[in-house]
Amino acid sequence: MSKPAVPRVLDEPAKAAVRQAYEQVSTRMPGFVPRRSQRRLIATSSRALGTSGGFAVAEAPTGTGKSLGYLVAGIPTALIGKRKLVLSTATVALQGQLVSKDLPAFLAATGIEAKVALAKGRQRYLCVRDAMELAGGQGAQADLGFDLPVAGWPRPPQPQEVRAVDALVGAFERGEWNGDLDEAPHPVPEIARPLLSTTSGACSNSRCAHFVRCPVLAARRSMREADIVVANHAMVIAALELDGNADPEGQTENFLIGDPATCTFVFDEGHHLASVAIESGASRLHMGAFGRRLTRMDAVFAAPFRVLGKDRIGNRELADAHADLKRLADASKAFEYLLQAHWVPDFNEREPMWRAPLGVLPDDWRMQAKALASDTGSLLEWLDGARRRVLKSEGSAAHERVTRAMGTAVEHLREAFDLFFAWGQQDPAGDPPHARWMTVGLDKGLVCHASPVSAAKLLRRRLWAQADSALVTSATLSAGGDFKAFAASIGLPPEAECISLPSPFDLDRQAVLQVPRFPVLPDHESHPRAVADWLARDLDWGQGSLVLFTSRRKMEQVAALMPASRLPQIRVQGAMGKQALVDAHCAAIDASEGSVLFGLASMGEGLDLAGAYCSTVVITQLPFAVPTEPVLATKAEWLESRGQNAFMLVTVPEATRVLTQYAGRLIRTQHDTGRIVLLDRRVVEKRYGRGILDALPPFRREIAA
Repeated sequence: MSKPAVPRVLDEPAKAAVRQAYEQVSTRMPGFVPRRSQRRLIATSSRALGTSGGFAVAEAPTGTGKSLGYLVAGIPTALIGKRKLVLSTATVALQGQLVSKDLPAFLAATGIEAKVALAKGRQRYLCVRDAMELAGGQGAQADLGFDLPVAGWPRPPQPQEVRAVDALVGAFERGEWNGDLDEAPHPVPEIARPLLSTTSGACSNSRCAHFVRCPVLAARRSMREADIVVANHAMVIAALELDGNADPEGQTENFLIGDPATCTFVFDEGHHLASVAIESGASRLHMGAFGRRLTRMDAVFAAPFRVLGKDRIGNRELADAHADLKRLADASKAFEYLLQAHWVPDFNEREPMWRAPLGVLPDDWRMQAKALASDTGSLLEWLDGARRRVLKSEGSAAHERVTRAMGTAVEHLREAFDLFFAWGQQDPAGDPPHARWMTVGLDKGLVCHASPVSAAKLLRRRLWAQADSALVTSATLSAGGDFKAFAASIGLPPEAECISLPSPFDLDRQAVLQVPRFPVLPDHESHPRAVADWLARDLDWGQGSLVLFTSRRKMEQVAALMPASRLPQIRVQGAMGKQALVDAHCAAIDASEGSVLFGLASMGEGLDLAGAYCSTVVITQLPFAVPTEPVLATKAEWLESRGQNAFMLVTVPEATRVLTQYAGRLIRTQHDTGRIVLLDRRVVEKRYGRGILDALPPFRREIAA
């Protein structure tokens, strides 16, 4: 157990350290531009990050200098208070920018010495053991004297694939590469990438012959020793859930942050925090695939008895284990038949789905799921314990291979347990429910799902109750300065400070928001044709433009309706990789050819096309979330059942925030100018439209009557 952290206050030495850091970056960092909004961000960040129990939300529009602002506040206060600073982002791109650009520049300007580590999941690192087997052609099956499934090539590898893996292994062996697959010195074949890494369950830890030089463990050591860790939201939330639990080797699994009470957190791109937290609590199970896996687990269950030479392990003999496994397989199949009898998917639908109203399952389903959770949990606990006994035993390479197969089986059982547990529980009265629904897989097999509909309770327990201090920031968090919806979505403590900073740009001069006369609303069947006609007629095809859609289907419909003469200038998301698409767009603008990007939500956020690369942003319709999406639909039902208006309480504020994100693609610097065109007359014709318009940044308005 770590020593309890001494509570901090933002005292004079901490304030002086922040002031000194700001003075140093303002005088020593090339290209630094003082901004009033950034100074306010530093002050807010300092109050939160410099105080134990300090929490703040800061909306900082593009151009504020957000990253530098929270670094100026966060690093000095963390170092003085002996806290680890955890910088969490939603995208790999921002992680890379922080590690390769922002942090080195800040540390160089201030002269502060701090160890920095980039945190990534183990799937992004080479598993030396698996790579050696793949390079040697041994991955298909290990000779253990009995039929035990081991991860490996799904087919005999091609000669070029073997050569590619050999080259990677050689580079690692020679010390030319540290095993980070994102920085591999040679191309990694697509089929080989998942086989070159391993999962937590399949890892043998210190029993692995390559333990000393394991890239994952090297990365974890750097994280433990770091003063500043740059991670992502999913990793941080998963680490907060661990609560310092010990692994089979007696080492803490919480390598990322250690004790949250000794950490101060910054969540950049914080508008993703709630959705990532909800996803962390979701579960999914392909019933048919699980049944097939169970039938192949006999050898895995027999393996520990064989390698340990035991007739009994824990509370089971081999015959007991096989009987329990068969009973679970039979019960799982019976449950699948029950579900199939109730719901026959209509494969004429684009995405067939059945959803439990208010997340409430029929009583007999719930009771069977509860029994399945009990049986699965019992086998899971036994198999995990048997695996630990094999890990601790002295044995041959066969022992290590057995633990890998057992670990994979443990992961499959845990996946099933999570789903059965979520389906077998009754949601506490008064709490937001779980969404529970069914879909079909690519093989048309039944897939069961469960997910919380709110992240508030989860984040209150994992983050706000444990962290020493935290700042959540993004360019868009509020609806026109109103943080109620966002605060509710993340369970923000009521004492947290919330601030919405003004844009440093002269938006009234630099940009115009246009809502032209438009013949139809988005739900009309002729809307794609109307959008295509408007684009062909009113877009400046000699410039750079971005056209944003809320669905791939409509984007493709509009693209198909465009005049043939314009098609060479249109670049549709999905036609090639996103970066390649953007590069082609920029090259066309540089060649004065004009280019138009057709994109979805991922292009409406984070895309940085300054100057001539984007002089017009067209938003084809208000970005309302799909109302039939099961998590949203269940939450809406729950709110309505409590007499609340889900549309006004959740849907409109979120659409306003996303619309602000989309509009933010236009003005990226103080020199940019252009127009934002919204082809959705609902902002004029519907009662809620005025509120959306009023909440948008202060662009000059041209609203057709």
